[in-house]
Amino acid sequence: MMVVGGVIGSGIFRKPGVMALQIGSPEILLGVWLLAGVIIVTLDPHATALGEKIGARIVTEGARDGHTGSVNAGRRLLAGEGRGGMITMPGDIPAIRACEIDAVLSAHLAAPSFTISPAHDDLGSNAVVCSPPESVPLRFGDNSYFPHLDAARLQGIEPTVIRQPGIAVDIDHPVDLALFLRLPQSAGTRTRKLLEELGVPALLAGRGIA
Repeated sequence: MMVVGGVIGSGIFRKPGVMALQIGSPEILLGVWLLAGVIIVTLDPHATALGEKIGARIVTEGARDGHTGSVNAGRRLLAGEGRGGMITMPGDIPAIRACEIDAVLSAHLAAPSFTISPAHDDLGSNAVVCSPPESVPLRFGDNSYFPHLDAARLQGIEPTVIRQPGIAVDIDHPVDLALFLRLPQSAGTRTRKLLEELGVPALLAGRGIA
């Protein structure tokens, strides 16, 4: 789980050229221009190593507590530091593009505000922006999108909904892999390269999923 947080509009914290070389995805870094920093809530050594390469802040508190627990740990930290807002995204949306992050952040209104970009099936909440960080109670799971809309309204906040094709495709089931592979923007991603090396497209086709 990745929590990206900070004061929206304050810029990035390292030279983008250096970060692009380290993370291997220059386009995604364009979206960081609207963020003050990146927090990754994890205990995984590979995620930690990648985060350290791009200058992310690694947080272990809440990392054993599932999706909801890790997000809430991250935003408690941000709220305690007086940050103005945060965006959270999961780690299983490999077709995401920088322009999609930019679109979500650009649609976000002045605080108190809540913006959400749902999964393709309108069940998951694949990008959530809260200002302040703890302005709306969050609970992730198989059916979180509509409950999050209700939670925002209970706080007196009308949610902003913005749909993005890459953010919408989270990888939970084999059919999601087929959907990802059909997206034009999956071309050139590390995920697609790995799937092709493993012969996953042919396996999906053989099962009538492609």
